[in-house]
Amino acid sequence: MSEENIFLFIPNLIGYARVVLAVVACFFMATDPWTTVGLYLLSEFLDAFDGQAARYFQQSTKFGAVLDMVTDRCSTLCLLIVLGHFYPAYLVSFQLLAVLDIASHWLHMYSALIRGDNSHKTIDLAGNPVLRYYYTNRYVLFFFCSANELFFASLYFLHFGTGPDFPVPWDTQPWGLWTTLVYASAPFSGMKQLISVIQMIVAAKNIGVVDVAERSKLRS
Repeated sequence: MSEENIFLFIPNLIGYARVVLAVVACFFMATDPWTTVGLYLLSEFLDAFDGQAARYFQQSTKFGAVLDMVTDRCSTLCLLIVLGHFYPAYLVSFQLLAVLDIASHWLHMYSALIRGDNSHKTIDLAGNPVLRYYYTNRYVLFFFCSANELFFASLYFLHFGTGPDFPVPWDTQPWGLWTTLVYASAPFSGMKQLISVIQMIVAAKNIGVVDVAERSKLRS
């Protein structure tokens, strides 16, 4: 039997397409918001199918899980870099958000993989209850991830204009749509960052547990 080429598995090919879309979006990000968002939404559409394809074709791989996570993190990083350029007064904040996003997901991914999981979304039920609920309830996961993306996307669009008028009950004058969405999504984005901090701490502790177990095994 010939050796399988996991790099040509269907879900991984979908992942490569997402990488291409992210790279192309970078060329439009600073000047053309609608083209950028169109490419981004297409990438997100493909992201919804790579996991399904992996399960349907029985082609789940650790490489595919890493590719998916790295693509998501790099896409967010590129957006945060542009937001730092658009809002220089908040550059340090965007830098810290980028560091937190990458560090928490990388540590969590590494922790999952050294335990033998195929994805960073596979959670040990004996672990932190916040992360357990976050990753095992798909509606909660979707809500906070979407709210976080909405916050960044609204800030991005706000640079180009406040958007169409949107009536708000606390002001006699309508707000711009992007302004309204920034304020509405900001609290949930903040909660998402708190979850990332918890994720990073728990992952570090889990890696430490593996280290202790391996050292104990060597001494025995």
